[in-house]
Amino acid sequence: MGKKNIFDKSDAIFLGINILLAIVVVVIILVSLIAYLKSYTQHGVEVEVSNVRGLAKEDAEAVLDQQGLRLVVIDSTYSEKVPFGTIVEQDPMPDSHAKLGRAVYVTVNASGKRQIPMPNLQDMSYRQAETTLRGLGLLVDTIYDYEPSAFRDLILDVKAHGQSVQPGEKIAVGTKVRLVVGFGRGTEEVEVPFVIGMSPVDARRVLLSHRLTVGAVTCDEAVEEDGTPLFVYQQIPAAGEKLIEGETVALKLTMDPEKAATGTLSNEPEEDNWF
Repeated sequence: MGKKNIFDKSDAIFLGINILLAIVVVVIILVSLIAYLKSYTQHGVEVEVSNVRGLAKEDAEAVLDQQGLRLVVIDSTYSEKVPFGTIVEQDPMPDSHAKLGRAVYVTVNASGKRQIPMPNLQDMSYRQAETTLRGLGLLVDTIYDYEPSAFRDLILDVKAHGQSVQPGEKIAVGTKVRLVVGFGRGTEEVEVPFVIGMSPVDARRVLLSHRLTVGAVTCDEAVEEDGTPLFVYQQIPAAGEKLIEGETVALKLTMDPEKAATGTLSNEPEEDNWF
């Protein structure tokens, strides 16, 4: 009796049909997947990128949105040659082609002039002050204001638009400032004005109007926060005394307005070593 074949002809046909069906299924799945990916990524669908340079960010977003593109801000810059808040650079470039949904990366000009803090220039030479200010992007007037001072050619004040700019105060880049420079002591006697109860800024203004300058300044206690209101409660020399123009008046400050209102009128300091 002959040996029976493990696989007869019908088994071979069945196996072949299954393999063929498996191949067909795989092909269908691959074709479907490729079609889905093409549809999902919108393969081959491109648009011409509009020129959004010079437009405000909101307007550029609207233009690109209509094209099926996205706007992404990646950087900002500062230039006075183009309007503030407008786009100065873009990638992809105008008139190039990009797929739908593609991001257009842009650089936007700042919405206003950059602000910088005014450095403390008092007692700095006017030449050094000019270099410092120009390095910060400020314009320095070639005309100086001269005022009496204990020392010659040192900075007493910085003004913008006729107003003093205090150290730390923010000022826009490109602003024109004028330096107030000391010309040394004069020869005439002037009477010391009464500055008790005033803020340090007002006291300085009054003293300068009498051709005097502020000398040593101290406070009766530590000031914890910038911008805390301070008031003069003692001055040396006292009001009414005579000084040579350009000499200094020392001030002692307090955060207590009531203490300033009843400040020391004498020219004797309340402590021997408060200077």
